[in-house]
Amino acid sequence: MRIIHLITRLIVGGAQENTLLSCQRQRERGHDVTLITGPPLGPEGSLMDRAVSHGYRIEVLDDLRRAILPLRDVRAYRHLTGRLRELRPDIVHTHSSKAGILGRHAAHHAGCPAIIHTIHGLAFTASTSPLVNWVYKVLEKQAAPLTTRIVCVADAMRDQSLAAGIGCTEQYVTVYSGMETSPFLDPPVSREQVRQTLGIRPEHLIVGTVARLFDLKGHDDLLDAAPSLCVQFPNLRFLWVGDGRLRQSFEDRMTALGLRDRFILTGLVPPTRIPELTAAMDILVHPSRREGLARALVQGQLAGKPVIAYDVDGNREGLIDKQTGFLVQPFDRETFSRQLAVLLTDPSLRQAMGIAGRVFALQRFGANAMADALDRVYQDAINATRRA
Repeated sequence: MRIIHLITRLIVGGAQENTLLSCQRQRERGHDVTLITGPPLGPEGSLMDRAVSHGYRIEVLDDLRRAILPLRDVRAYRHLTGRLRELRPDIVHTHSSKAGILGRHAAHHAGCPAIIHTIHGLAFTASTSPLVNWVYKVLEKQAAPLTTRIVCVADAMRDQSLAAGIGCTEQYVTVYSGMETSPFLDPPVSREQVRQTLGIRPEHLIVGTVARLFDLKGHDDLLDAAPSLCVQFPNLRFLWVGDGRLRQSFEDRMTALGLRDRFILTGLVPPTRIPELTAAMDILVHPSRREGLARALVQGQLAGKPVIAYDVDGNREGLIDKQTGFLVQPFDRETFSRQLAVLLTDPSLRQAMGIAGRVFALQRFGANAMADALDRVYQDAINATRRA
């Protein structure tokens, strides 16, 4: 097949990693793959080098930006429409809300036969502004009829979209976000070496996060819980993997709490280091307030760690409550802290949940499983357009 993927920007993030892995596996299977993306702007870091290394075509459209910018958006739409007419793909697969809205309209007007869109997270719940959320809901409703199949990374995304009146049931299919599992099973750098490099002593208990230091990722909830947990567990340390615009404010608060020495902040790291850093943890927590389905939960389980997350969006499909970790009612910080204390107290429970989590994650989130599922979605979409 001739496949075009569209995404707004190649920053370090779950949607981007999902898209790049899809492109990589599809090229390896003999498909003709082109990725069209906006520039990789933002403090999260770029995945452009990784994309280039796998041999499929990449085109950077400077006017394709995450923010709503009417003049740039019009130019991006016109460019995409013309380019899709030139490339004549069998499949146009859009990712993320902005690229999904512009790209689906462009693909429709360019006469592309099969249009796929993946929902990595719900745009119409992402903003604190009701007006912005309403606008995105309207735009998603308008784009849905142009879409042959809507792929969700969790059933929860389908259910919430249908409840909002976006698309119809037969359009939706769930394809769990795949990952390269081998680096988590056998990290390139040993747990002991990573911990030594980070100044972590053998007796330290490490609670880790893998997330941007950004709004709604839940780091504030961890800071709220830290004082009492640090008193209860003198060997407790927090390892925060990631960077973002809130880093300085978080560091200021750590200092004000007298707990700066209890937190290790790695800053921005390449995705290739995530497996070794996750292996250095004892527990992975993800108190984010909105997700599609958090890749960090899967990464933690692949690394053999118990995980804790709020029961939001698709997270309940990313772990097994009370078997591979704990799901907590959304934003219940007291229960989140209490469940964390349970795991910190009980090493045998940590080990049992870690073993169960690895088995679960390998079965559901392997890269080949995702690639196989997308092949089926694409073929089904092409068959549907032929029957129409």
